[in-house]
Amino acid sequence: MTDDELSWRRLSSRAGQDLPLFDVRLDEMEHPQSGDVLSRLVLSSVDWVNMVALTESGESVMVRQYRFGVSYPTLETPGGMVDPGEDSLTAARRELAEETGYTGGTWRYLGAVEPNPAIHDHLCHHWLGEGVALTRPQETSGGEHIEVTLLSETAVRMAVQDGTIRHALALSALSRVFD
Repeated sequence: MTDDELSWRRLSSRAGQDLPLFDVRLDEMEHPQSGDVLSRLVLSSVDWVNMVALTESGESVMVRQYRFGVSYPTLETPGGMVDPGEDSLTAARRELAEETGYTGGTWRYLGAVEPNPAIHDHLCHHWLGEGVALTRPQETSGGEHIEVTLLSETAVRMAVQDGTIRHALALSALSRVFD
């Protein structure tokens, strides 16, 4: 089948209840074969960033923080949201500095992923920062409480293999750096 044959036609859209990180949209969509009209939920957001940040000695700057969806702390790569008017590199550098206190380095774009294209309309951009250094204190928001930890490449690989790192966006970013 072609993309046109798989594509649903949007008949209308209406705003739903706004959430702290998303704008809710309800779309009335026409099924491409049956013509049935179905309501579909879309969570609209600015783009996101996740970064693999490596120190001069090659250690990965990682964060541990409580995640409300799973109700426990997770180990993951730093990341966050791209502010309006900001490009993803600027957001990656800002988020790393705010969450961890690490700055500087040489940065390379690793590509983007769709966090959950079934219901999200945005991208998560992955960046690699090499040679970052601790230069300032964390500046987390009132809604964040983050522990910074440095892991060797071997420790990152072990954490992925044993399931300690399970955050899909962190795994996606790490997979673009480590085989």
